[in-house]
Amino acid sequence: MIRNRDAADLDACAAVLAEVHRHNGYPHHWPADPARWLTPDGLTAAWVAEESGVIVGHAALCGPEISRLYVHPAARGNGVGGSLLRTAHDTALAHGRAPVLEVKATDHTAVALYERHGWTRTATEEQEWQPGERVVIHRYRAGRGD
Repeated sequence: MIRNRDAADLDACAAVLAEVHRHNGYPHHWPADPARWLTPDGLTAAWVAEESGVIVGHAALCGPEISRLYVHPAARGNGVGGSLLRTAHDTALAHGRAPVLEVKATDHTAVALYERHGWTRTATEEQEWQPGERVVIHRYRAGRGD
């Protein structure tokens, strides 16, 4: 089940994020304040995915950008990521925005999810995330509408 995230969900979302970080290194740098990281400036909406009443995934929308999308490793392969992606996509469209996202090029699981759902890669570039640290990212836009 996908539902709107509320403030009471932030601790559970941070716990799932910690598991994702341990499993595949997302986010790239662990935030000093995970709850604040999950609530970035410009937040339009945020959702959680639940299975049997337990939070297993999260997504956020900041303007047209889908971000903070992750799924607990044990819940992957069940359509949770795709459901979160569709929810954020549809909300962006409802707000009159063409949804976009960025992903680290080495995050093959996320890249596969986006491409499986018809998202189109529009650019690949290097960004400097910290002094002397360059990271290759892919930019995507919604493709066939899901």
